[in-house]
Amino acid sequence: MTNQSIVHDVYPSRVSPKARILPRVDPVVYRNERTNSGPLTTEQLSFYEQNGYLNLTGFFASEEVQELRSEMDRLWEKNAQANRKEVIREPESQEVRSIFAVHRDNEVFRQLSQDPRLVQMIEQILGSEVYLHQSRINYKKGFTGKEFYWHSDFETWHVEDGMPRMRALSCSITLEENFHYNGPLLLVPGSHQSFITCVGETPEDHYEQSLRRQEYGVPDQENLAKLVEKHGIDTMTGPAGSVVLFDCNIMHGSNSNISPLPRSNVFMVYNSVENKLVAPFSGQQPRPDYIATRE
Repeated sequence: MTNQSIVHDVYPSRVSPKARILPRVDPVVYRNERTNSGPLTTEQLSFYEQNGYLNLTGFFASEEVQELRSEMDRLWEKNAQANRKEVIREPESQEVRSIFAVHRDNEVFRQLSQDPRLVQMIEQILGSEVYLHQSRINYKKGFTGKEFYWHSDFETWHVEDGMPRMRALSCSITLEENFHYNGPLLLVPGSHQSFITCVGETPEDHYEQSLRRQEYGVPDQENLAKLVEKHGIDTMTGPAGSVVLFDCNIMHGSNSNISPLPRSNVFMVYNSVENKLVAPFSGQQPRPDYIATRE
């Protein structure tokens, strides 16, 4: 592990009584020889750079989606009563909310995480080889699936995991159709260029509660309102098998699902091999490997 004393914290958060908006100092697209050799077009890269995300509708064929959905359903049944740390349950019930480390523990999702169609795009954006920082299935069942409050992933990964710079992204794959009413992913386009610092010292073992309902590492309403007023909100709707690539620092969340229709997505987080984790900037112990891969 890199010596924390020589790593300068360019994105300090949870250290001040007042939230601030800091400008991003890292690229969004890391341009080098990989930029021109990957599958994404110049227009797609420019859209991602400006907006912080790219929605690739119907990326996977229906046969591929069916295999992934069947495996997702099998994991739900297998883990419905399981007492495993990787299984996160809804805050007001014992229903499965998320299953972490699916790329590590499941062959179908391991192969998905290594699919060259995905990896080549991600390496094109991040300008280097990549590795899996985190993976999970987020289940949002009809009527009962709860919200994921607004947040920047990077703020948590930086403070609690020790991710030094903004050179990571998430890949969300929809396994059921995402409508505007069943709790789809919401993104604030352009917000990836602003880092909102958060208030409140991180409690020990915060992840044990934050994966169910996050209370620390969330933006204050005043600064969040400023971002939304400036940029608006985009809703990621589309058929099953769509892929959304989104920057590690973009502000995002999702509503509760009070519709009868489920919304379940696979999330895989890719980090540059040149951006490996150091000691958490909170000064606390790192979160477990099933949440943040350190090797």
